[in-house]
Amino acid sequence: MRMLHTMYRVADLEKSLAFYTDVLGMRLLRRKDYPEGKFTLAFVGYGDENENTVLELTHNWDSGEYDLGNGYGHIAIEVDDVYQACDDIKARGGEVVREAGPMKNSNSGTILAFVKDPDGYMIELLSPNRKD
Repeated sequence: MRMLHTMYRVADLEKSLAFYTDVLGMRLLRRKDYPEGKFTLAFVGYGDENENTVLELTHNWDSGEYDLGNGYGHIAIEVDDVYQACDDIKARGGEVVREAGPMKNSNSGTILAFVKDPDGYMIELLSPNRKD
């Protein structure tokens, strides 16, 4: 068994695709409209779906906004250099909501940061070789 994808709903598919591809550097892997159901599915990721876990962005044509609720946390992405990734994300128009730095209340040496996507979903950036 393996994880295939994580799905969440987005209000503006074009804005979300621009964020995940232009700001975070993912690739649009596939996209399909379902006119009968009035929705579009777009899959983005850093590699082929056959070998990598990806994100499924679902855009329901008749919905404008979604309540994130209090159960969702974040997705995590490993980056080579969290500090540089934050600089790059800000330069591309992304919003860093927790600057890069050591994980609080831990002696692990883990460096992390958080960015927010256009719908308010949180993305954690993590250094390699984490111990937490």
